[in-house]
Amino acid sequence: MGNLASPSTWLLLITLLCTLLIIGCSGGTHKDRKEYIVYMGDLPKGQVSASSLHANLLQEVTGRSMDGVVSVFPNGKKELFTTRSWDFIGFPMESNRATIESDIIVGMLDTGIWPESDSFNDEGLGPPPSKWKGSCQSSSNFTCNNKIIGAKYYRLDGRIDSPSPRDYAGHGTHTASTAVGNVVSGASLLGLGAGTARGGTPSARIAVYKICWGDGCSDADILAAFDDAIADGVDIISLSVGGFSALDYFEDSIAIGAFHSMKNGVLTSNAGGNRGPVNASIVNFSPWSLSVAASVIDRKFETLLLLGNNQTYEGELPLNTFEMNGMVPLIYGGDAPNTSAGSDAEYARYCYEGSLNKSLVSGKIVLCDQLSDLGVGAMSAGALGTVMPNDVYTDVSFVFPLPISVLDSNSTSKVHEYINSTSTPTANIQKTREAKNELAPYVVWFSSRGPNPITTDILSPDIAAPGVNILAAWTEAYSLTGVPGDNRVVPYNIISGTSMACPHASGAAAYVKSFNPTWSPAAIKSALMTTATPMNPKTNTDLEFAYGAGQLNPLQAANPGLVYDIEEADYIKFLCGQGYNSTKLYLVTGENITCSATTNGTVWDLNYPSFAVSTTNGTEVTRTFTRTVTNVGSPTSTYKANVAGPPELSIKVEPDVLPFKSLGETKTFTVTVGVGGLSKFVTSGSLVWDDGVYRVRSPIVAYVYGSDA
Repeated sequence: MGNLASPSTWLLLITLLCTLLIIGCSGGTHKDRKEYIVYMGDLPKGQVSASSLHANLLQEVTGRSMDGVVSVFPNGKKELFTTRSWDFIGFPMESNRATIESDIIVGMLDTGIWPESDSFNDEGLGPPPSKWKGSCQSSSNFTCNNKIIGAKYYRLDGRIDSPSPRDYAGHGTHTASTAVGNVVSGASLLGLGAGTARGGTPSARIAVYKICWGDGCSDADILAAFDDAIADGVDIISLSVGGFSALDYFEDSIAIGAFHSMKNGVLTSNAGGNRGPVNASIVNFSPWSLSVAASVIDRKFETLLLLGNNQTYEGELPLNTFEMNGMVPLIYGGDAPNTSAGSDAEYARYCYEGSLNKSLVSGKIVLCDQLSDLGVGAMSAGALGTVMPNDVYTDVSFVFPLPISVLDSNSTSKVHEYINSTSTPTANIQKTREAKNELAPYVVWFSSRGPNPITTDILSPDIAAPGVNILAAWTEAYSLTGVPGDNRVVPYNIISGTSMACPHASGAAAYVKSFNPTWSPAAIKSALMTTATPMNPKTNTDLEFAYGAGQLNPLQAANPGLVYDIEEADYIKFLCGQGYNSTKLYLVTGENITCSATTNGTVWDLNYPSFAVSTTNGTEVTRTFTRTVTNVGSPTSTYKANVAGPPELSIKVEPDVLPFKSLGETKTFTVTVGVGGLSKFVTSGSLVWDDGVYRVRSPIVAYVYGSDA
């Protein structure tokens, strides 16, 4: 396990076993006990005795004063949010590269890594940069190299089956190679998605922090990994993990860790979540991190079903890597019940495991009336393939352990009619083929939507990036599906999720950092947001609550013209204005801060690169935002404000011309947004600062919420 407590750590946490609430613990049965995190923020400055702090804490939480405790929350679990993509967003392999790209270190907090992958070969790389302070928890089955320069694993509860940073799930390997993997030609999933796999910054280094296991990702392990990543010297943290629902900023381990990474000059890139398309379903949305939605690229996969009557049907859900020779007998699951096991036609038609008669099904394709269990029920009965209905999942594709055709219910009804029309029905499930998605890019349905559920007048998510059908490196510890009988072990896999979008943004952030090594996390985030490519509202009806500022554009982000910078003090003012008290802020920051009427900052004055106004149904509201931009483009330039918006929005910028005479010069302006009575949930406009060379774009969103912000 990684080093969880030392004088150099930035976060201090203690995990306690307690029966009821952490305050006033009382006796109870072992099964009633729960594990809690007592979060105390930064270690006090100067010499400190960790043991005395622990003793005092134990005294405090067992019935006395809670002074010194920022928050107490259950040590819960987070879940994983599971390449043409770089080319599709206009970031070709031949893009200009900074000479110091190999000095950039990206910390991957995930399921570990498969170090033998070609994506992590260290050929041509020198030793780690001198700023690197981390280590490698090498073991009998794991070693680091000059690409993977550090690796640690975390399991505070001690329940470890395989104590190693090695990835047995595939998720961490996939995200790491997407962000900073080497250039690997000839990569594919058994012929699908064939081409060159690469990360956004192929020369950058990887630091691995394994926080996720078969049962999820512990909050305590997440906080410990943040601690180490910051102390080790990473430049960017990539975290494709999130909770099951929205949490207050300082009850969420990821928001807490990201705050400390921001304080130490490290941007955290987060997956927004896979709870879409429900409004306010986003789970990672802290203003000091980058929240990423998942968009579709222009490549999709299709699988054809050919029937014996020469009719063909097309579905996009399966990634069928199998070649089926010739026409195969076809049977309906409801006609093959395993009566000896108590199954009947009503049960067998769903093709549950054990429901099918092996003697009737073996060697055939089975039509089932439900998309279930990866087709394992049919496979265990000896079927060569299966046909299943799906009217829910679109745009994404998955691997199955046997040949499968997934069609809409209207098409499966026609397949059933064909079976009943002949005594010898046959079919062939063809190998999946690639096709062009003409509507791309758009945000996929499962990507979590805004608005921000905690701070309603901050736009979330921040940006969209490719997250659907992404080819990247994979673990070779298990077969492709893990289903018995599936013997396909692959070095590259195709999967989908905001987990896949996040490392695209992480790789882009590393790219921006390589050209601008002194930039703050907020400046990098601003560059990514203000250069994003606007997305089509006709294919994204949730507008910015689906895609944020737009589609990631790494090339433009490296040289954005202007940036909206935010310092720690600005976030503190914002948090004061949100009602966080001085005690909590002291223990988070290590500084004496007094929140008062004069120091409380409004959400509208946080120097965010986007604008959001919430209102109630039919209510008119006016908000004035104060913003400051820093010139990072041409030394001498004049930017003019261009605003656009629907009739429901009135947008006024003062001043509307910003002249600059030097790099690093700052200018402050206000944006006043008047919102009439909205007739729909969300509407939006934009502000673009344009000097003829650079276009610095910010979305302006107004929407109906339950109450005013």
